[in-house]
Amino acid sequence: MTMREHLHNVAVLPAIVPVAAAGTDDTPLVSDIIDTQGYDSLFFAIMTGTLADVDADFTVLIEDGDDSGLSDNAPVDDIYLEPDESVASFTFAEDDSIRRIAYTGPKRYVRMTITPANNTGAAPIVAVAVLGRPHEQPQPSNA
Repeated sequence: MTMREHLHNVAVLPAIVPVAAAGTDDTPLVSDIIDTQGYDSLFFAIMTGTLADVDADFTVLIEDGDDSGLSDNAPVDDIYLEPDESVASFTFAEDDSIRRIAYTGPKRYVRMTITPANNTGAAPIVAVAVLGRPHEQPQPSNA
């Protein structure tokens, strides 16, 4: 089978950037607002490092809206998510793992929030937004 490059068919954007002092409490991690204009698909990829707390849970929430600042934000109905947020959420036991959640809704702007519960240890978590099926190709390799 011949491999095909996919680099110019997607844009990868930072959603939740890594920080030097990873979260050690229950402060929600709120992604950048992702503008889906010019693309027909979006998914978030979440990557965990070593989750130090032995009883923490991390709940994923996806919100969307038509305002660029998401002043009109609303939780996304599960019919527009694949899989739903409960599958994308994770626990302390999922060190060094990756979760994905796709958005298929009608709104232009989307963001993700990961809310820890019972977290008192380091929780290194990063996320990227992957926009696909661009209306214009090729996409720049640094987008």
